Amino acid sequence: MRRLLIIAPLLLVACASEQPVTESPAADDAGIQIRALSTAQVYSPSGSSITQRELADLLFAALQALDADRLLTPVDDNAHARFKRALAYDPDNEIALQGLEDIVLRYIELAEEASRQGLFEEAEILLDRARFVDEQHPQIAAAAELLQTERESGDLFFNFDAGELAGRSETAQSKLVSIAEQAREHNAFFLITAPNDELARWMFSVMREAVDGYRLRGNIELANRGSVRLRLPDQES
Repeated sequence: MRRLLIIAPLLLVACASEQPVTESPAADDAGIQIRALSTAQVYSPSGSSITQRELADLLFAALQALDADRLLTPVDDNAHARFKRALAYDPDNEIALQGLEDIVLRYIELAEEASRQGLFEEAEILLDRARFVDEQHPQIAAAAELLQTERESGDLFFNFDAGELAGRSETAQSKLVSIAEQAREHNAFFLITAPNDELARWMFSVMREAVDGYRLRGNIELANRGSVRLRLPDQES
């Protein structure tokens, strides 16, 4: 999804001895977990110092957390805290400054994805997290505008339990049949999102068989979670 930044030779040397960080259980979930944030920790050198090797190790750990979407949580193992700590020792550190920027951009990306899937409350939480990192970031306003547009779209949104969809359960199939019937009733354009192409095509095949003889119109795209969006005719672009 993102690649770790190519950084100074000193950081690369430090990385060579670093043990891989194990992803948190949430990384295996279909979607991001939303948790309440605790008060932000403030780091100050307080007259202390760290070696260049220690700073390099700190930045590498921060980049690993960023790549694993450990952005503001968990409290003791997240990218934001490590980048802020690095900046306390080196206020002009370009890697740390870019890291904070990347955290904001990742939250915006997740918020826009949630908005398109009709997960409006989640999108709002994700934008609040982006503001927590950098309230003045210029792209937050555009993402908030997209959220409001999607709220007012009039489209029908259907989200699936990750386990039921992955297991192709009867509950998931029944829901897809109902969605297909509504698509036929409203002559709606569908958008299927799924974690992989195989699952997305299965979703479409269930819907198509449910309304045999009716030509479903729509598209498929890959996303972290499974959902179907029905765009009513007067909403089509």
